[in-house]
Amino acid sequence: QVQLVESGGGLAQAGGSLRLSCAASGLTFRLYAMGWFRQAPGKEREFVAAISRGGDSISYADSVKGRFQISRDNAKNTVYLQMNSLKSEDTAVYYCGADRTFAAPSKTLGAYGYWGQGTQVTVSS
Repeated sequence: QVQLVESGGGLAQAGGSLRLSCAASGLTFRLYAMGWFRQAPGKEREFVAAISRGGDSISYADSVKGRFQISRDNAKNTVYLQMNSLKSEDTAVYYCGADRTFAAPSKTLGAYGYWGQGTQVTVSS
């Protein structure tokens, strides 16, 4: 049974930092590209960042470029999202997804076959 478990969310002040983790089990982690998406109330789930299977290719949404950093540790079956210079508009539930189809990082929601339950990030201004 595949499980993705996000952690590290919480309340942060604008300009602050948070580090999200997503621990995977039940799959061969190194064979999956991984992505982070977020969903704010009343909005659709949107792409944030993604990383290829080997970690050598990374993609970011323009809204987080230069502030967020995605990384992975295949030995620990974990993907991370370091979020710096947080803004109120970063407030959302953050989800990690696993993509078996493409080796390269995908910005497409439908490419991800497995999802975690999400972790809430709230940024106060």
